[in-house]
Amino acid sequence: MTSATSTIVALATAPTAGAVGILRLSGPAALEVGRRLAPSIPVEPTPRHAYLAGFVDAQGRALDEGLFLYFRAPSSFTGEDVVELQAHGSPRLLQLLLARALEDGLARPAAPGEFTRRAFLNGRIDLTRAEAVADLVAADSESAVRAAAAGLSGALTERVRALEEPLRSLHADLEGVLNFPDEAEGADEDSEARVQVLRARAEVLLSEAGQGRLVRRGARVALFGPVNAGKSTLFNRLVGEVRALVDDEPGTTRDALEARVEWNGLGVTLFDTAGLRETPGRVEALGIARTRELLAGVDLTVLVLPPGTSESDAERWRAEAGATDVLVIDGKCDVGSETLGAPRPRVSGLTGEGVDALRESLLSRLWGGGTPSAVALVSERHADALRRAAEALARAESASRLSTLEVVSGELALALEALGELSGTSASEALIDAIFQRFCIGK
Repeated sequence: MTSATSTIVALATAPTAGAVGILRLSGPAALEVGRRLAPSIPVEPTPRHAYLAGFVDAQGRALDEGLFLYFRAPSSFTGEDVVELQAHGSPRLLQLLLARALEDGLARPAAPGEFTRRAFLNGRIDLTRAEAVADLVAADSESAVRAAAAGLSGALTERVRALEEPLRSLHADLEGVLNFPDEAEGADEDSEARVQVLRARAEVLLSEAGQGRLVRRGARVALFGPVNAGKSTLFNRLVGEVRALVDDEPGTTRDALEARVEWNGLGVTLFDTAGLRETPGRVEALGIARTRELLAGVDLTVLVLPPGTSESDAERWRAEAGATDVLVIDGKCDVGSETLGAPRPRVSGLTGEGVDALRESLLSRLWGGGTPSAVALVSERHADALRRAAEALARAESASRLSTLEVVSGELALALEALGELSGTSASEALIDAIFQRFCIGK
């Protein structure tokens, strides 16, 4: 595929003061427009060579001095001629350079994500790698950075290809048997076993989708429980600073507080919620209602109980979390006695006792084995496509036992279509538009 023939231009750095600001051009007129801003550059500059150049306005008056880089098509990010001007990071200066680039109509402003879109359209990257560019820009934890970098280098692409290529080969074999039975005789003999292998691979990829989404958006963990159980003190200890008010009076927290932390590279948003009790005041009741609403939307809840809470009472409080996973602990272990009945982890936000163990338990509940940075980022879009592919392969496996080759081949075609949405080979224009609209301008 080829991209549009227009030349686009945008600032590739944030519009704030900084040491360096970058103006990026891509398209057939990129070099001509770039040389108008930097007339000292040779007519045929050496590709990938950094030139020290003066940048000028339309009257030839000096605006700045910086670096000029030229990337000749197709050996550039977009697959087109690309020019980058690296100037000093004055927002006003960069706006003057941008206005000058647009002055004569040879270039137009780039749309959000248009540089990366052109790289996709010109076959430089597939759709999953293009999305990884936006993920890397938006990453706000170490695990998100590393996972996005893995996606950019093609980790997810390779795993999808390892499923897609044998699937395409099997589909071709079955179509051959159906359409040319004499020439392709016997090509379907091991089709059931081949489908089983492909279905298993698809399900393994799909099983990692939840972890990929967790890396992308970060985990959400809420502390909840009865009043005066030590939730706010524990929240402050986990966050590493005093964010919640702490007082001996029960019901101090009236609303949900939140703070972002990073544990083993995984971004985690912690919530401290209003304590639960049966006869709260009017404002406190509003906070409790918000707590119950919040508990339904987090990945994990921590039920913090006062020392000595019975198992029957613990079960009553646990029910407040509904279907959300619950980790039950005893708070204020520095002032309380041992729990009667089944033992629970004991934690003190005041002294720090048991906090490290609690953090490890939370990570284990959220993540399981391995490290967050080892997983490829999987978006909701990826997960939906993988789910449809796995379901189609499961139906194909069932059909293969009955020797109904037409049905098997049809289901394999549906699986291929779903996987093609991941790579972009069968993605609709509307889907591609939606993906690149979330990019920033200049990327």
